[in-house]
Amino acid sequence: MRGIDGMVVVGGVQRIRDAAFTVFARNGFAEFGSGSRIMLPFRAGNPHKVAVGRNVLIGPSSWFMVPILDTDGPVIHIHDRVRMNQTSIAAVVEVVVEEAVGIARGVYIADHMHGFDDPALPVRDQPLARVAPVRVRRGAWLGQNAVVMPGVTIGEGAVVGANSVVTRDVPARTVVAGAPARVIREFVS
Repeated sequence: MRGIDGMVVVGGVQRIRDAAFTVFARNGFAEFGSGSRIMLPFRAGNPHKVAVGRNVLIGPSSWFMVPILDTDGPVIHIHDRVRMNQTSIAAVVEVVVEEAVGIARGVYIADHMHGFDDPALPVRDQPLARVAPVRVRRGAWLGQNAVVMPGVTIGEGAVVGANSVVTRDVPARTVVAGAPARVIREFVS
C-alpha cells in the first residue's frame, strides 16, 4: 500500500497482524486481560505459566521464558497497564511486574541464573543457581538495557538508569544507575 506521499504504508498492516496474533495467542496464557496486545515478533516458552493483566503492551521482540515447570500456577505476572519493549523475562519461581511499570528496550529480568562452579561443564549445562523471586513495584521505570538479577525488589516509582545491573533492592522513589546499580538520587515528596 502507498500513502499520499508515495511512502509505503505498513503501520496499519502491522497493527492488524499484531491484533490477529494477540487474539490467536491469548488463550495460551494463564490469564490475558482485555485491551492487552502483543506486537510481533514475540517468543514465549510455556506461556501457560504467564499471567498478563489488562491494557498491557508487549512490544516487538519481547520474550517470556519459563524453563522449569515445577511451580503450580503462573510464575510470570504482568499487572495492568505495563508497557514493555524488547523485554526478556525468565522465571522459574516468580517474577512480578506491578501496575503501570514502564520497561524500555533491551531489559532483562530473571529470578535465576546458571551456576558456573564446574569448569568442565559449559555454563548453559550447569544447574540453576541463586533462584529468588523478583518484584518490580507499581509505577517503576526500567531504562534501556537494564538487567534485574534474582531476589531483587524495585520499589514503587523507582527509576533504573540505562545499562544498569540491579543486584540489590532499590528503594521506592529513587534513581539508581551503574553496574552494580547504586542510588544516585532520591525523590523528595
